[in-house]
Amino acid sequence: MSGAIGIHDLEIATTHHVIDLADLAAARGVDADKFRIGLGQDRMSFPAPDEDIVTMGAAAAKALLERTGADGIRTLMFATESGIDQSKSAAAFAHGLLGLPAQVRAVELKQACYAGTAALQAAIGIVARNPQERVLVIASDVARYALHSPGEPTQGAAAVAMLVAADPALLEIDPVSGVFTADVDDFWRPNDSSVALVDGKLSMSAYVDALLGAWDDLQARGGARPDEIAAIAYHQPFTKMAVKAQRRLAAHLGTALDDEPLTTMSVYNRGLGNSYTASLYVALAALLDGDASLVGRRVGLFSYGSGSVGELLTALVRSAGAGRAERVQRMLDARVGLGIAEYERLHAVSYPSDTDAETPRVTAGPFRFAGIRGGARVYEPVG
Repeated sequence: MSGAIGIHDLEIATTHHVIDLADLAAARGVDADKFRIGLGQDRMSFPAPDEDIVTMGAAAAKALLERTGADGIRTLMFATESGIDQSKSAAAFAHGLLGLPAQVRAVELKQACYAGTAALQAAIGIVARNPQERVLVIASDVARYALHSPGEPTQGAAAVAMLVAADPALLEIDPVSGVFTADVDDFWRPNDSSVALVDGKLSMSAYVDALLGAWDDLQARGGARPDEIAAIAYHQPFTKMAVKAQRRLAAHLGTALDDEPLTTMSVYNRGLGNSYTASLYVALAALLDGDASLVGRRVGLFSYGSGSVGELLTALVRSAGAGRAERVQRMLDARVGLGIAEYERLHAVSYPSDTDAETPRVTAGPFRFAGIRGGARVYEPVG
């Protein structure tokens, strides 16, 4: 065993429905290019009434485990900022749906969009202590903003499942990373709100501050130099943000950076919308799936979570996507389009815990949110 630890395999899942942002633009009376070019977004996934972070996360993990098996998994970490319960973790629900052994610790992590990377780093620590163990990391979110708000076209939904292991087949994470934290109110969702609140201008500046601060910390700690990094995958609340961030990083470094990877890494996010904790790893998947020349080279991963925390990791690419691009495209094509009137109706649907309710059967995924019974959320396999 080489001592290397990282991502052994990775899988993506999303929702049953999709909204074309050209339709949303027409309904809101704005030019479609404001979304397509200004934000860099084409479509956004939207959950059916019987879908949420648990059903997406478990679906991604199920597909992953069918390839890798569950041997050695003693920890399940579920990262999300759209949690469904203030106490019971989404990991516990997913653990049950996946049929994992009782001898698995399950925990949920939260720090805005950064939590997926926090889970990844914690998983690496567990594997470093015992290289025979493997850790299942799920990052799953539904990004929701108020109707008619500036954030509405940046909604979305997706989940990523990652198996973290020693001697990984996909991506070997370097031990040195750069971190940056600042207490800012750029984006938050209070306990009494179903939608996020955001200061868009502050959020963009906080993102860039975190990127540059994490970069400087990486260099101060002896991390990979600019000429050793072939491409950087960015967290993408909208894909144009990655373009703006790389321009600021290039100016900070006083050198040109290759913009071609920005187009490659944005392919999936353009069609899924924002997926918060999953967003960076969706971008990573697209980058690896779209550029086989990265095998044997080093890439960067910039993770950002509002509030705010940023981290810049580097990693050696060990293999390409192995058919994932075809699977993702089939998944994207299988989504069912929503008209704007139906989208607005579903946007208002909620299932409060003080009223028992059954959800309609809509999803074509492997798991569904069945409703509220006795104040508790109930999940079940489809079929």
